Amino acid sequence: MADNNAKLSVNGKEYEFPIIEGTLGRPVIDIAALQDSGFWSYDPGFKVTAPVESKITYIDGGKGELLHRGYPIDQLANNAEYLEVAYALIHGDLPNAEQKADFYEKVRKHTGVHDQLRKFFEGFRRDAHPMAIMVGVVGALSAFYHDNLDVSNEEHREITAIRLIAKMPTLAAMSYKYSQGEPFMYPRNDFNYAENFLYMMFATPADVDYETNDVITRAMDKIFTLHADHEQNASTSTVRLAGSTGANPYACIAAGIAALWGPSHGGANEAVLEMLDEIGSVENVPEFMEKVKSREVKLMGFGHRVYKNFDPRAQVMKETCDEVLGALGINDPKLELAMAL
Repeated sequence: MADNNAKLSVNGKEYEFPIIEGTLGRPVIDIAALQDSGFWSYDPGFKVTAPVESKITYIDGGKGELLHRGYPIDQLANNAEYLEVAYALIHGDLPNAEQKADFYEKVRKHTGVHDQLRKFFEGFRRDAHPMAIMVGVVGALSAFYHDNLDVSNEEHREITAIRLIAKMPTLAAMSYKYSQGEPFMYPRNDFNYAENFLYMMFATPADVDYETNDVITRAMDKIFTLHADHEQNASTSTVRLAGSTGANPYACIAAGIAALWGPSHGGANEAVLEMLDEIGSVENVPEFMEKVKSREVKLMGFGHRVYKNFDPRAQVMKETCDEVLGALGINDPKLELAMAL
């Protein structure tokens, strides 16, 4: 490297590539000029390639560090509400009191879904995979919204983002209710974001005196924050790739959900539960671990591969889990098995 440039010699010809210094993290070699050499770069999985300049999220896997707009994830989870974090991801920083009230009100106004959308659920089998349902119904939103779709318009982008943030819990809850054969519960504007989701998931029309649980609500809100963003992951990349064609944004998000479905991404949670079912009981753990060591089976759920030290979300999740279990007095054999593992 010389004069803040990297040099590459190919077949006796020398090419120079600018070195870009980021605010955080490693410097980046801009290899765009490589196209003039007649060669491609090769980097499976984009392990050392930065496909976009971003000010949203920063991860340092070696240090176990995850920042959203410069804030450590544990500080956000413990001191901010999920919708405040969502606002920061969209606008660049946490909202002041006026911005918070305005953003929360906009989200509340968009929690409902078109009543015709209920009919889409009837086309699915009752035992359909929930991700299959979500791919379908989120994609179906593109058939209901034909306005505010200009990606170059900042106001349009915000309206679409708010609609998606507001409606996603409603659609997820409807998917669960449909699988259980229970009636849909419509959102309530007197509940906060996490309360509303839990209400739509677990209340029934018979629960005229439905009461929220502060411990569960707080835990749900933290879980939303811990999953709010994770840099340029598979589903984010999928949404950006689909969106680069100018496709309907709701269809792009449906594509992201399809990517999230896989066991190497969001589906890892489901894979953990399947693994626990396969192990069966605590006494089978030593035998299972021997199979893991001999690479006969794969151990699921023990850390994200990007973190070489520790996942900063894990400590928050453990503390939250302990609070929930303590509040509910749960003694689940599957949890005991997971702790033994």
